[in-house]
Amino acid sequence: MALVTGASRGIGRELVLGLARAGWSVGALARDAVALDEVVERVTVEGGRAVATAVDVTDAHAVAAAVHALEAELGGTAVLVNCAGRIEADEVAPWEADLEEVRRVLETNVLGPFHLVRAVVPGMVARGGGRVVDLSSGAAHKDSPVHAAYGASKAALFRLGGAVTAAGREHGVLAFEVSPGVVRTDMSSGMAVHAERTDWTDPADVVALVLAVARGELDAWAGRLVRAGTDTPASLAAAARAGLAPRARSLDVVPYGPQDPLG
Repeated sequence: MALVTGASRGIGRELVLGLARAGWSVGALARDAVALDEVVERVTVEGGRAVATAVDVTDAHAVAAAVHALEAELGGTAVLVNCAGRIEADEVAPWEADLEEVRRVLETNVLGPFHLVRAVVPGMVARGGGRVVDLSSGAAHKDSPVHAAYGASKAALFRLGGAVTAAGREHGVLAFEVSPGVVRTDMSSGMAVHAERTDWTDPADVVALVLAVARGELDAWAGRLVRAGTDTPASLAAAARAGLAPRARSLDVVPYGPQDPLG
């Protein structure tokens, strides 16, 4: 089974449909039960199989119960896609941010994936492997004067994925940071920075990268960032063959030169 959070709309919905079209049984998690039902109906009409459970990823007990129920029906999770996310409404400096909004962003974007990892990865380890995909962002590695909570959450998610890979590699469990570029969704369309944007990332490019991860084609990029609309499965495979993957796309402190004591 492939398990997708944030599955009721936007990128998550596209991933559910794309994975199902590729032959995966898909477990779909999101808060909106009505929208989830529509996604499942669409998958069914197209001849695929999906089962949905309405759940808030910030609720650890509800997540554990939902994963248990879906795996009982669809089998163990081979691919987990952490897609559920949110961003602050106000584009303000960090010291002007609303703390309740900051808390909600961090709970959804960081604690949510932690809850999924805790619920899903032990089963992957027991079965001998699996892959985790985190929907990342340029905000994970680029400073911005606004949306500090979102940026902090995506950087933390990057570190979580790296930790999953570091601890899970010997068990066949790998994590990947997939930046979707700028897909036209309700969230991105509502951001002032994208008000005049016309060059949106095709959701099919995101689906293609996630499917390549699911098939094991991009294992050289575990713990690294790849970006839809810029990278393709073919270009990443070529870079890996050239020996570039081990040195690229990690979240590191860059030394100031050969004399830097940090190395």
